[in-house]
Amino acid sequence: MPTATETDLHGTLEQLQAQIAELTQRLAEVEKQAGKSATPPATTQPAPAEPPPAGITEEELLAISAAIGAYLGVRAHIRQIRLLSSSAWSQQGRVSIQASHSLQG
Repeated sequence: MPTATETDLHGTLEQLQAQIAELTQRLAEVEKQAGKSATPPATTQPAPAEPPPAGITEEELLAISAAIGAYLGVRAHIRQIRLLSSSAWSQQGRVSIQASHSLQG
């Protein structure tokens, strides 16, 4: 592996600082065009999650019914369907995907 000199590192650092300055300027221009301020307010609150749709369509109900019937092997009577807004499923999916990656050490 080649050894980097102090001069090489200094030049690379200057290049990176120039790229960061350019990207910061471009970001400010894009935010200006979008009507946002270049600097975010000091106390920003996370955006509220999208509310779930008002109801379930007929197609969705048929798809759920077919999935339950395929799983149970019999025609099931659906009494109630509740829409839950939770990120637990997506978080669990990310956890399982990340856990499947082998770490090299």
